[in-house]
Amino acid sequence: MYFKRKAYEKLLQWKKEDSGKVLELSGARQVGKTYLLKKFAEENFDHVVYINMAELSGEEFLQCMDKIRQWEPGTPRIEKPVHQILKLFDDTFQDTKDTIIIIDEIQESSRVYNLIRTFAREFNCYVAVTGSYLGRLLDKDFFLPAGDLETMTLETLSFEEFTDIFGKSNLYRTIDLYGSSDKEEYDQLRALYDIYQRIGGYPSVVSMYLEHNDFQKCEAEIKRLIEVFTNESKRYFDDVLDTNLFAKLFSGVAITLIREKQGVRDLTEEVSRIVYQQESGRITKRMINHALGWLQASHIISYAGKSVDCDYLDVKENARFYFLDMGMAHYFLTRTGAEGGTVKGIIAENFVYRVLLEHIEKDIAGRTPWFAIYQKTKGELDFFVRSLLDYKNYGIEVKSEAGSGKTARELLKDGKLDYLYFMKGDTQGGIAEEGTVITIPLYLAGRVRFDLSVQMENAKIYFP
Repeated sequence: MYFKRKAYEKLLQWKKEDSGKVLELSGARQVGKTYLLKKFAEENFDHVVYINMAELSGEEFLQCMDKIRQWEPGTPRIEKPVHQILKLFDDTFQDTKDTIIIIDEIQESSRVYNLIRTFAREFNCYVAVTGSYLGRLLDKDFFLPAGDLETMTLETLSFEEFTDIFGKSNLYRTIDLYGSSDKEEYDQLRALYDIYQRIGGYPSVVSMYLEHNDFQKCEAEIKRLIEVFTNESKRYFDDVLDTNLFAKLFSGVAITLIREKQGVRDLTEEVSRIVYQQESGRITKRMINHALGWLQASHIISYAGKSVDCDYLDVKENARFYFLDMGMAHYFLTRTGAEGGTVKGIIAENFVYRVLLEHIEKDIAGRTPWFAIYQKTKGELDFFVRSLLDYKNYGIEVKSEAGSGKTARELLKDGKLDYLYFMKGDTQGGIAEEGTVITIPLYLAGRVRFDLSVQMENAKIYFP
């Protein structure tokens, strides 16, 4: 089943710009990278060369490499050997703009990965590579081709993409953020969000829901995906014990999210302490640190930084974990034994974190999203944003149901924030306090912009 992805438009832009760089499409396992890239290739190119380094076509391509490179001293060198390798692999290959080469699971071969520079500098055709763990290339034999790659990440389905499956994407894009649309329309989107925060956006899980309308079957599919990830990870660890860490680490991440509302001094140390209780010291901190890095590189978890007093120059990196898929977050959080309201609140924060992650490097500061603590009140702000559009400070308070946001309001009153967003599950939205306090439905977080001062100046927001 095909689900429309926003990344398709980015692929079209890559083709249009024709930078000559190889496209690296990375992301978590089972998010649909290969399917999307094949569909794009078939619809936009006359000729497609597909090579999967984890399958027979990959073995055949390596055999072509071996044959072309059988050179003996004193004999003429082969001109453009990589072109000849492609010709030997596919006798219809032509190095033209109507051709695209797709190399899937390229992390399986350092020899092929190291051809990226040649593809970028000596080929006219387009080249795209995919792999689930391209960000964690630990082998010293892999050459990192800086300047020759254009990277793109495909995550699980966003909520906007999820609404499109149910024919509600236009409603999502056009419904008023501040409450002037019909209540029934808000209710429709909230009902979809309630499903999304339970099952998340892995395509196979969403397909399971569409086919069976059964949350238990969706959880079983999430469990299967976790097992696939764990089993495939075994090849990348010297000590098999490391791979047995993952189930415990997932639980440790969930427990840390529930337990620590002020962040922790050392996340690895905190998770290590949780795992040690189960393993009686058999697992070292180094092993846990290695496995956590693997989970991050594999797009399973990510981190948030901690700002002190909403100072964008005083940020401690890697101060909190977040899951990158809501269904996976729900799966592990519920298994900690936490009550429903706690789980729902943390998933709401995960949801907003995922939205903010898409803004990084585009219009908000930081390497990852930030939360903040206010030393004056000893309280916490769910998220703090420093805009790169109007250079204002934005606070975000996330409430799955209701809540006052005392610390957030104190930060606004004390001038630490210029604007404050309340994102709530039970609201239709509104604007107050001369436009400095904005309330929007939680499920519309993806439509938030961080240029309110510009919008005000251009009269795009009207205040009561």
